[in-house]
Order: sequence, then structure tokens, then C-alpha cells
Amino acid sequence: MKKTLIWLPALALAFLTLQCAQEAPKTEEKPAAETEAELVKRGEYLVTIGGCEDCHSPKIMTDKGPAPDPKLRLSGHPAGVPLPAITDKGMAAPGQWVLFHPMSTASVGPWGTSYAANITPDKTGIGEWSFEQFKKALTEGKSKGLDGGRMLLPPMPWVNYINMKEEDLQAIFAYLQSLPAVSNLVPSPVPPVQ
Repeated sequence: MKKTLIWLPALALAFLTLQCAQEAPKTEEKPAAETEAELVKRGEYLVTIGGCEDCHSPKIMTDKGPAPDPKLRLSGHPAGVPLPAITDKGMAAPGQWVLFHPMSTASVGPWGTSYAANITPDKTGIGEWSFEQFKKALTEGKSKGLDGGRMLLPPMPWVNYINMKEEDLQAIFAYLQSLPAVSNLVPSPVPPVQ
């Protein structure tokens, strides 16, 4: 009987230890911080699937149709390329349609004329922007990421990015900052004709 009593506390302690180990809250391990190269690579992926080059890159004609000009990637509407005249022949009056420039870097609609921005790291693009400005532009639709700035115009789909995760915004910003800088001062938007 004494031998059983001696083992009983040891057995109870072992049982309690096992029970506590099973009930202990599991701590989630934080993933290791991304290296700069990994951050840039993820940013490239996000820019690609987000279709940013559809509007922000001038196009050249290839055997597969229009494609982003590799020398002008993400540099916005070329400053020296004027828009063709808009006429109402054969269609509804201007302002009732949305029209795109053949390079898809400028559009005309009820909001007026808008030009895709230069988002390369040049001073004519986002080269002098802080991350906070970039975040404000994408999540609040503020031109140049400035509180007093005008709202971004269509077709920029900034409302789709309102709830974008901070780490995704940082990855996109890191990628854009890693690109070759292209000097291109994009024209200012033109208000609609009244």
C-alpha cells in the first residue's frame, strides 16, 4: 500500500504536466522578415497581376499585338505624345463615351482627360515620394499622396486598393523604387468641356 501511495503523487504530477502542455496556448511563429530581394520580387508579382502596366506603360506594336515598351516601363503617358482629335462623327457626343489613347496611357471621359502617371523612381515620377505618400495615393486616392491634392481620376482603380495590406503596399513600393528611373513629366489632367 505504501509503494502505491508513493507513486500516486508522481503519477498525478506527470498527468498535470501533460494536461498543461496540451492546454498551453500555442504561439504563432512570425515568419522571418523578407529580404529586400524577396520584397521586390513580391512587389513585381503584385504589379504584374494588378495590371499596372496596362495603363502606366507606353506600348509598342509587336507580333503579338501591343506590349509595354521595355525602355519606358511604368513611365506613364509620354509627355511629347499629343492626343488625337476627338470628334462625335458616328457616335454619341464626347463625354458620353470613355476613350483610350492607342497606348492606353491616356483616357477621356465625363471627368475630362486623364493621363497615367509616371511611377518610376525618377523625380518626375515617384522618386521623391515617401512610402506614406504612396500609401495615401493608393488607399485614399490622393494625387501625389498629398492631403490637399486632388482625387485620382479614372481609370485609376484606387478604390480597389483601400484595404490593401501594408506589407503588399510596401512590396509594390519597393519594386517600383527598384526600377530604372525614366524622366517623363506626364501632362496634367484636363477638366471636361462644359
